[in-house]
Amino acid sequence: MRIPFAQIDAFAAAPFTGNPAAVMPLAAWLPDDVLQKIAAENNVSETAFLVPIAASDDDGGEGPDFELRWFTPTSEVVLCGHATLASGHFVLSSDPARDSVRFLTRKAGILSVARAGDDYELALPAWAPSPKQLPEIVAGLGLSSAVETLWHPHRYALVVLEDAAAIRALAPDFRKLAAQGDVLTIVTAPGEGTDVISRAFAPGAGIDEDPVTGSAHAVMVPYWAKRLGRDRFTAYQASERGGYLTCRLDGDRVVLGGRCVTVIEGTFFL
Repeated sequence: MRIPFAQIDAFAAAPFTGNPAAVMPLAAWLPDDVLQKIAAENNVSETAFLVPIAASDDDGGEGPDFELRWFTPTSEVVLCGHATLASGHFVLSSDPARDSVRFLTRKAGILSVARAGDDYELALPAWAPSPKQLPEIVAGLGLSSAVETLWHPHRYALVVLEDAAAIRALAPDFRKLAAQGDVLTIVTAPGEGTDVISRAFAPGAGIDEDPVTGSAHAVMVPYWAKRLGRDRFTAYQASERGGYLTCRLDGDRVVLGGRCVTVIEGTFFL
């Protein structure tokens, strides 16, 4: 079997920045264990698999276009923003007549990617976190305390620190964080040059530090919109690769803006 393959840097204006995702279109779903092995072979933070959905006379053209699933090298995830943006870029860059594409996911509903000038806009669910004590996660980050700690039941931890310097200085104990299971730990603070700054860690899912994490912003944006008193702001994820995003809270959706760069195209042989 030959499967088309693209590796795309998402939330990136140039190669080698942002977050790489593998995007692989399929005619039909392969067994889950095969999808997992392919993602392990690709060995990027997420591999996105797309299966087209036949148009229905009943949806008036408003139904989803593709089913979408995401796998890390070790597990399937509930939501992945950067690989959804990369999937949108994959579809839209191959069809200049299209302005948007809609993806049906298993646990995050319908997600969309639309053109916005030279950028794309990605609409995700707004997953507002609630205050919760997270002493083991704070300790795993190498911290004695935090400004605030919050939690979302999809297993997202949000840890708020004082300033950007504290974010950049973090040196987590990944074994301690991994002991908490499949949790995305997001650490954020007021930014320098952008409104907010963050880093994200998921060693329990096989990713010590994620370069740029769309789903983390699905959790962060409701928090920061309330704290800043406005629904639009800029963000920077301060990984080694780094990535910039525009953020907007629009009702029950978080809309993230960014660019993508295709860096590899080829064929996966199965």
